[in-house]
Amino acid sequence: MIYVVIVFLWTSILLYILLGGADFGAGIIELFTSKGNRSKTRKTMYEAIGPIWEANHMWLIIAIVILFVGFPKIYTTVSIYLHIPLVCMLLGIIARGTAFVFRNYDAVKDDMQKVYTPIFIYSSLITPFFLGIIAASSVSGQIDVQAQDFLSAYVFSWLNWFSVSVGVFTVSICGFLATIFIIGQAADDDRSFFIGKARRTIYTVMFCGALVFVAAYHENIPLASWIFGDTLGLTAIIAASISLIIMFFLLQRKKPILLRLLAGFQVAMILFAATYSHFPDIVLLKNGANLSLLTHQGQAKAIDTLGYALLIGSIFILPALGYLIYIFQQKRKYRKPINLY
Repeated sequence: MIYVVIVFLWTSILLYILLGGADFGAGIIELFTSKGNRSKTRKTMYEAIGPIWEANHMWLIIAIVILFVGFPKIYTTVSIYLHIPLVCMLLGIIARGTAFVFRNYDAVKDDMQKVYTPIFIYSSLITPFFLGIIAASSVSGQIDVQAQDFLSAYVFSWLNWFSVSVGVFTVSICGFLATIFIIGQAADDDRSFFIGKARRTIYTVMFCGALVFVAAYHENIPLASWIFGDTLGLTAIIAASISLIIMFFLLQRKKPILLRLLAGFQVAMILFAATYSHFPDIVLLKNGANLSLLTHQGQAKAIDTLGYALLIGSIFILPALGYLIYIFQQKRKYRKPINLY
């Protein structure tokens, strides 16, 4: 049953990166769009992101519950030594959701709209940035459980070039996912504009990915050997690269579903390549010790109960999510479009 729990943990993290990432990317793309094009970008983006906006944080909650119940030692270590970026990420989630609601559904449209918009945009950038920092810090080997001072224990555990570069890379991934989502929703007159934006985000992702390897080399983190030194990891990167080439050829064609599948496949392959080589270790500590999903699991009964709960829950969650997406895709038949302005 432990492997069932691990699969659900990995899948929930992947789905949060894909769906939550595309959601965050909506604000990121709006930030890097000129004022003249911001209105149509915002409107089209909401049309594309609407279905996943309703449920994207469910995957984050599932991942946290799995860690809390199934791997309490891992959950405790990450929560203590990475509590600063965790708080920043959670504050970003709260600020973003609040600003989104007030910006779009506030009964009174006044000067406060000028406040909600920047909060929404910048929290959309800050949240995935710290999410990437947390992920990178967990495997950077910088968490020092024997630290004797505050900075060594709670700041330098995540404030380093590798973690920051992964945070920037995560932001670029979110922007990339959002632009791919938006192409399928764009009107014919605006399609070329969004295709150009998608290509620029792809180049940005490639550049930020290169920065991650440079930072890893600078911090003596064997990222290159993790990914390219393992057959499966190398295969995953090659598969992601091939799918990226295919995507370039499909951008001009009206294949929105295929484009989204390719984007999801690329992110899945990147996550797989980055995590497979040191599996089952999920947290690499500074003193050379590691926290393993197989060694540092909870009680057997807790794992079994959690596994069965996840299996049963998926029977209800996944069809409901599929129906939610279907309803949003058919929304023009059932209700009037939302007035966003």
